[in-house]
Amino acid sequence: MTMPPRLRRLMLTVHVVASVGWLGAVGVFLVLAVVGLTSRDAQTVRGVYLVMEPAAWFALVPLAIASLVTGLIQSLGTAWGLFRHYWVLFKLLITVFASLVLLLYLATFDAMANIAADPSTDLAIVRNPSPALHAGAALLLLLVATVLAVYKPRGLTPYGVRKRREERRKALAP
Repeated sequence: MTMPPRLRRLMLTVHVVASVGWLGAVGVFLVLAVVGLTSRDAQTVRGVYLVMEPAAWFALVPLAIASLVTGLIQSLGTAWGLFRHYWVLFKLLITVFASLVLLLYLATFDAMANIAADPSTDLAIVRNPSPALHAGAALLLLLVATVLAVYKPRGLTPYGVRKRREERRKALAP
């Protein structure tokens, strides 16, 4: 089942916007995490951790889910398929993995924001390299997914090889 060209282009546009938005939001998160880790100003550190929690809920999560859903729609509605090409499969695995880690990490953002909101709390508790490491790893994964999407390296999965053979047989059959 393939999508009509207009719908395919619309879905591709939405997918690219969501994916690039997610990549950009992760980049901003990395900057915030580094500022929170290195700033000597207590107000700045508290502000960074207070901003990270709502930004995760209202930017990272929606963009990650939109990227995943639109990517699924794109793969299922085009000739690329979901399981035919290794690059599509790897992009799916990267997106699912990054989204799951993000969803699991939301509790950490909540805890860090609650600690940062209390002015009597020692900031050493929230000064943690974990957000920077997670954001850095997420940025790297999303960049790999972007490279896969742009270069589309060759390589059919065993399922893709089987489907290609079936399609060729059907095309040659009278």
